[in-house]
Amino acid sequence: MLVIVALLVLLFTLVIGVPIPLAFLASAGSICLLGGYDPSMLMIFGFNKTNSILLLTIPLFVLAGAVMDKGGIGEKLIGTVEKFVGRKKGGLGVVTVVACAVFGAVSGSSSATVSCIGSIMVPRLKDNGYPDGLIGALIASAGVLGILIPPSMLMILYAWSSGESVLACFLATVIPGLTLVVLFSAVNLFYAKRDPNIKVYDRLIANAQEKEARKQLKGGKKAGTSAIPALLMPVIILGSIYGGFLTATEAAALSVIYAVPVGILYYKRINGKVLKDALVSAGETAGVIMTMLFSVQILGRLYTSENLPDMILTFLTSISENPVIIMIMVNIFMIILGMLMDDCSATILAAPILLPVVTAIGISPIHFAAILGVNIGMANVTPPTAPLLYLGGRISGAKVKDMLGPDLALIVFAWLPTLIITTYVPAYGMFLPRLLGYV
Repeated sequence: MLVIVALLVLLFTLVIGVPIPLAFLASAGSICLLGGYDPSMLMIFGFNKTNSILLLTIPLFVLAGAVMDKGGIGEKLIGTVEKFVGRKKGGLGVVTVVACAVFGAVSGSSSATVSCIGSIMVPRLKDNGYPDGLIGALIASAGVLGILIPPSMLMILYAWSSGESVLACFLATVIPGLTLVVLFSAVNLFYAKRDPNIKVYDRLIANAQEKEARKQLKGGKKAGTSAIPALLMPVIILGSIYGGFLTATEAAALSVIYAVPVGILYYKRINGKVLKDALVSAGETAGVIMTMLFSVQILGRLYTSENLPDMILTFLTSISENPVIIMIMVNIFMIILGMLMDDCSATILAAPILLPVVTAIGISPIHFAAILGVNIGMANVTPPTAPLLYLGGRISGAKVKDMLGPDLALIVFAWLPTLIITTYVPAYGMFLPRLLGYV
C-alpha cells in the first residue's frame, strides 16, 4: 500500500508539471512520512552513491558536444558525410541520420545531437524541399542515436546504477543503433521518392560551400577547411576507450582537450565568449543531472526497501509466466516511463527497479542495457509527451500535427522492429560485448 501511494504521488507531481528531481523527492518524502524512514540516513546514502568519478564523464561529454557545435566540428562532419551519401534524391535526409550517428559517437547526448545537427541541417533540408513535419520527426528520431552510438550518456548512467561494465554497456547498443541508421534512412528515402518537392542536393552543396568561403573571407580569418581534424575526433575518442588506453571519464576529458584547440586554432570559430557559454551550459546540465541522480537514488533505495521489484515480478508472473509475455509488459512499462520523463531520469529510475525483474527471468544485465536504450529512445519520440520530438519541432519550426505522420512511420517501421529484435534475440545486443571479451 505504501509503494502504491508513493507511485501515485510521483505520477501526480509529474503530470502537474513539477520538476522531475522534486517529483522524485516528493515520492520519497511520502514513503518517509508514512513508513517512518530516517531522512538523514537517506541523505547520506544519496551523497555516497553520487560521489563517483564515473559521473564526471557526463559534464565533460556535454561540454565536448557544445564545443563541437560552436567550433565548426559538427559542420565539417556533416560536410564529409554529404560527399558520400548526399548526391541523390533523399540523400540529404540520409546525411542527417548518419551525421547524428557520427556526432553521437562523441557527444553521448541525444538533446545535444538534435540541437547541433538540427541547427545545421534544418536550413539545408528546407532548401532541399523537405516538408517541416518530416524534418522535425527525422531529426528527433535520428538525434536519439546520440544515446545509442557509444559513448552514450544513458549507458554511463545505466552502468553506474547497475554496477555493470561501462564498455560492455556501450557495445550493447551499437548494433541496434546501426540498425536504426539503416531503417531511418529507408523511411526517409520512401518519403523522398513520393514527394516531388524534394530535390537532389548537388547544387546546394556547392552553394553552402561558397557561402561559407565568403563568410570566412569577410571575417578576415583564414580558417581551416579540411574535415580531417573533425573526423579524427571520434576515432581518437573511441579508439582510446576500446583500445584500453583510457577510461570513459578520461576519454571524455580528452574529447574536450581535443575539441577546444581545434575549434580555436584551426576552424577559428571559438572565442572567449563562446567558450564561456559552453562551460556555463555544461555546468547547468551537470547540476540538473546530479540533482536528479541524488533524488532518484534516495527514491530507488526506498522502493527497493519496500520490495517494489518483487511486487512487480509477482504481478507480472501472475498474468503470465511466459518470458515473452513478461518482456512485452516490461517494454510497455519502460515506454510509458520514457514518455513521462527525460531519458536520463527514466534510465536511472528504471534500472534499479526493473533489473531484478528481468534477471529473474534469465535476461542478462548487458542484454537489458540494449533493451532499455532502444525503449527509452523510442519513448522520447512517442506522443503525447515525446520530449525529443518537441525539441525537433522547435528547431525545425514544424507543428506537432505535421510531425505525427512521419513520426508514426519511423516508430512503426524503424523503432518497433529494432525493439522486437533487440528484446527477443539476445545475440543482437550481446554479440559485440562477447566478441571483445567484456562479458
